[in-house]
Amino acid sequence: MFSGAQFSLYPMTDEFVPAILRGVAALDAYKDALRRDTDDLSTLLVGPSDTVVRALRDSFIATASGGGHVVMSATLSRGCPGESDDPICAAPALIIPADDADLVTAAVGRFDPGAPSGLDARAQISLYPLGGEGHMARIGACIDFLKAVGVYDKPKHFCSKLRGDASVLFAAIERSFIDFAPAQAHVVLSLTVSVGSPSLR
Repeated sequence: MFSGAQFSLYPMTDEFVPAILRGVAALDAYKDALRRDTDDLSTLLVGPSDTVVRALRDSFIATASGGGHVVMSATLSRGCPGESDDPICAAPALIIPADDADLVTAAVGRFDPGAPSGLDARAQISLYPLGGEGHMARIGACIDFLKAVGVYDKPKHFCSKLRGDASVLFAAIERSFIDFAPAQAHVVLSLTVSVGSPSLR
């Protein structure tokens, strides 16, 4: 299994360099758990799916801690058949219910929002469980899960809009990425998350 994410941070502030560096520095806590590569466009994280999402959370919250409008854009992927297996991606076996009707219940049971960040965030996600039949049922189940944990805001073309505390949103994104496709499936999740947008005022 290969899993990881490519992400970019966009702090809309004169102090954008320190803001971005705070976000990158937050990843140091994961230096033994993730492989990381940063260039002028994005940062690559490779490792267990849950750890990747938590690292994204911490990077985003650290960047946004200075205030202002901050956006993260990310593409997450697991099980890509074009990537070779990487030992750092090993994680406890994913227990995905065989019956799609049980997906929401299982994901809600594993949902752990953790401590709130104090950041009122908005996000949009698109989930793509690739290479198998029944993908629309699984996407629908993911939407039902997002509603059940209270972060679903509204549908948009090609994505779902979420709102809530940043830590809660990332906890919901973690479960969305992991729980709505077979353990060895190729899954892609597209994410944009924002705090401090002036359009909310």
